[in-house]
Amino acid sequence: MLEIKNLCKVFNANTVNENVLFQNLNLNIEKGDFVTLIGSNGAGKSTLLNIIAGSIEEDSGSINLDECRLCGIPEYKRAESIGRVFQDPSKGTAPDMTILENLSMSYNKGKTFGLGFGISKKNTALFKELLSKLNLGLEDKLNTKVGLLSGGQRQALSLISAVMSKPELLLLDEHTAALDPKTSETIIEITNSIVSQNKTTTLMVTHNLNHAVSLGNRLIMMHRGDVVLDISGDEKKALTTDTLLKCFDNVQDKEIISDRMLFS
Repeated sequence: MLEIKNLCKVFNANTVNENVLFQNLNLNIEKGDFVTLIGSNGAGKSTLLNIIAGSIEEDSGSINLDECRLCGIPEYKRAESIGRVFQDPSKGTAPDMTILENLSMSYNKGKTFGLGFGISKKNTALFKELLSKLNLGLEDKLNTKVGLLSGGQRQALSLISAVMSKPELLLLDEHTAALDPKTSETIIEITNSIVSQNKTTTLMVTHNLNHAVSLGNRLIMMHRGDVVLDISGDEKKALTTDTLLKCFDNVQDKEIISDRMLFS
């Protein structure tokens, strides 16, 4: 389980540009939850993922993953139990290494190994089997450098790499946003299949309301660093994009009214 307690984060503190993003944010994600995370720009979605992963430091509060305290643990150590796929397909793989080399390194993440073991070809059959399930023809390109692949192929490879070591938590930060619509749907199908098969606890940031509604067992909407909507179970199954869009509109309307009262 992912447990976030009293999380606080302020950017540019004590300046004219001070931005209080999180103020005592509390959030619990149950083991096996597949959460779609939505919200307006600046709501704190990606920042929350960055704080969980350790690439941004929190000001105060606690983050526990399966009762292990993450605060104070460097990002590279957290990566042993946290898988991550970024919006930019180039960030999840090493472009000058082959598919085989990338997968070999991912397979041995968190293990002690020498350079020779890291690029061992003994797992070729396993890698081919995993890649064949993507239906992208990557199983026949093991010796191809990743930099020569398309964005969709690289993102699919990033997904495989992120879950190969069976992480406790998978973070997906708008991982289809940079792809064309057709490729985006392919990656979403692959994502749903991988997460379901592995029962991996997953947080997926998305601006696509169709994906937010159709994927996962839980949906969280954020606004200005707060959770303004958290639904799961039958309520999540009954959710439609129209209903979700109305929720967005209601949040925006309340913000406009609040701002008018503040400056009146």
